[in-house]
Amino acid sequence: MARDTTPIVKQSRREGYALHPKAHKVLARKSGIPGQHSNSRQGKQSLYATQLREKQKVRRLYGLMEKQFARLMNEATRSKEGLAGENLLRLLELRLDNAVYRAGFAVSRRGARQLVTHGHFMLNGRRVDIPSIRLKAGDVITVRPKSTKSDYFVNINNVVANTVQVPLSWIKSDVKNLKIEVTGKPKREEAEADINEQLIVEYYSR
Repeated sequence: MARDTTPIVKQSRREGYALHPKAHKVLARKSGIPGQHSNSRQGKQSLYATQLREKQKVRRLYGLMEKQFARLMNEATRSKEGLAGENLLRLLELRLDNAVYRAGFAVSRRGARQLVTHGHFMLNGRRVDIPSIRLKAGDVITVRPKSTKSDYFVNINNVVANTVQVPLSWIKSDVKNLKIEVTGKPKREEAEADINEQLIVEYYSR
């Protein structure tokens, strides 16, 4: 399974956006893109560059490779419901790894992805290890019985304490019973507010 192994803090500096909780402190100390001559390379961005950077920011935020992201954008554009940009964010939010992160079972999407790929979760009673599985209303995610005895899940309350808990209309998290229920579809306002999805739509419609 392909994945981007570039350090997340380096990615965050390139995008000027904290893609991981630990990137906040680094961005506060270091501004500008990575590299020896980063300051000299910065200038006014073209419209294309702005669109590209927004696409890269969101793609890296959710941990997708380029082909995966392009396929989702194509699906979002072909959908007859809603706006293409909002459809894209909805598809991204409905990924299994994102749901694990949103429910507070991991402090980052990268951490959630690792938990899923290591087979710690069950979807509707079946063990799964594919982070990109798309969820739907009625799906129930539980921690695999064998994994409940691991130190990570025994001390899950410590993990939850380090996450930003935002009430969501489409997901119900039961940390005590190590259970996540999908109750509906994500709303646009429940994704990151500082994403400009229209720029991504424009990038792919060139």
